[in-house]
Amino acid sequence: MSYEIDDIKMSHRIFYHLLKNGELMEEKDKELYRAYSENERIMNLVKDIGEASECSIEKYGGTIYLIPWEDNDFLGYSKGELKNELCKSNATDKDYYLSQFAILTLLVEMYGSRGSSSKSRNYLRGGDFLNIISARLKEGAEKNGEEEQDRNGIAFTNILEKFESLKSGDRSSRSKTTKEGFLYGILKFLDGQGLIDYIEADDMIKTTKKLDSLMDWNLLNRSNYSRVLKALGEAEDE
Repeated sequence: MSYEIDDIKMSHRIFYHLLKNGELMEEKDKELYRAYSENERIMNLVKDIGEASECSIEKYGGTIYLIPWEDNDFLGYSKGELKNELCKSNATDKDYYLSQFAILTLLVEMYGSRGSSSKSRNYLRGGDFLNIISARLKEGAEKNGEEEQDRNGIAFTNILEKFESLKSGDRSSRSKTTKEGFLYGILKFLDGQGLIDYIEADDMIKTTKKLDSLMDWNLLNRSNYSRVLKALGEAEDE
């Protein structure tokens, strides 16, 4: 397929906008949004540039998103970078896996509805979330022996030990050596990525339109949702 020079220029404008902002919204960027949505040649060019840059370009609910592939350390985060962001200094892999377990648990708590939207609750208190993490880790450790844990990919006992090694502080603690500070760091990171709104004064976690769209249209397809439930040791309702 041959492309006109104006189509190529517009596709580069759209991709550069996505690189800078991570998303392109219809209500704020009408020209670029319409060019992508109404011109198949431009859409294909942008997607091709995205693929060459190891990321996907997806449109959900009036917004176009740039989504780095899982192993894209340039546009996304490497494991080491995430560890530095989410965990205390000199963190081990167990600290990192605990942070990932906490994020997966948040997704399962906030989503999973079978209605028109996968969202199952509007908010979650930070203190309640901390209790849920503790309860799920204890349930997983009690339910699964070492052989079963290896098969599921999560060593609940090891992660539970890491969680319980964190000190208990008060809600205002910001030290990542405390349970409250550890959770605060994760919530502030997700807030900074535009995935949640964390209202500190009320200790309230709310998901954003961005995360709702990604969960509805991408992450919660049947295979991905089943993988998350299996990892957490949950049985999917028939």
